[in-house]
Amino acid sequence: MPDRSVRHRSRTALAGLAALACLGSAALAGCGSGPDGTTKGPAAERRPSPAAGPVWDPRPKSIAAVGDSITRGFDACSVLADCPEVSWSTGTDSSVRSLAVRLLGASGAADHSWNHAVTGARMAQLPEQMALAADDDPDLVTVMIGANDACRDSVRSMTPVADFRRSFETSLRELRAGAPKAQVYVSSVPDLKRLWSQGRANPLGKQIWKLGICKSMLSGADDMGAAAVARRTAVQERVVAYNEALREVCAKDRRCRYDGGAVFDYRFTGKQLSQWDWFHPGRNGQARLAEIAYRNVTAVRPPA
Repeated sequence: MPDRSVRHRSRTALAGLAALACLGSAALAGCGSGPDGTTKGPAAERRPSPAAGPVWDPRPKSIAAVGDSITRGFDACSVLADCPEVSWSTGTDSSVRSLAVRLLGASGAADHSWNHAVTGARMAQLPEQMALAADDDPDLVTVMIGANDACRDSVRSMTPVADFRRSFETSLRELRAGAPKAQVYVSSVPDLKRLWSQGRANPLGKQIWKLGICKSMLSGADDMGAAAVARRTAVQERVVAYNEALREVCAKDRRCRYDGGAVFDYRFTGKQLSQWDWFHPGRNGQARLAEIAYRNVTAVRPPA
């Protein structure tokens, strides 16, 4: 058996060879291990750390709403008038049970929710609303906007998708500047073609439509000619593109949750539409929107 000094020299020689091999390959892969067995060296320094996951509290304590006529409860209580008490997001009406009421209770909804939506608003006006919402320092901001960007006098007048996306990005930056930790729940734009198909069955509703509500979709409600069909299809395709923009921009913000197209996919019937214009959600429709929002906001995982 070799004596102790020979074994020691052998181990030293092997260690030296290993060190030379390490030095020769360090530029490619890095060598050596720390006390905890993790790799040390250039390769370890280059290895990216795991990405942080999304942040979401399913029980926010305050809510601010931004958006358009739907969030203002337009035509839900009387003709051509806002009715914010039935708003799906922040309303206090007991028959609707808004998102705020479901999360905060009736008294909490009255004291800790704010509605900054504006009837007729388009995405270009959202940054201003977001600035107002940021001043409230809410736990959650709900967003439902985009129908008016598609509901124009003509298809040509609809907001370009690139402009829509840019305004939404600006809106989120505006919110983050004043309320960096606020969560954002983004509703998809409703399927306007579905609303047309349901509302056109009501003669009174079609008379109201002639006053100028969403001409790009509702004009000539009973016209099934090729041009009218193509016009309605173009509006629907634009809404689909808007929703994709909402999804993509929201996905870049860790505190933003898109509804997965739930509102767009909802099968509104005449029962859910306003008895005044047969296009905007009535009380029943507002309640259904509140249900969708509550389900998505309180879900452990975001909608697919």
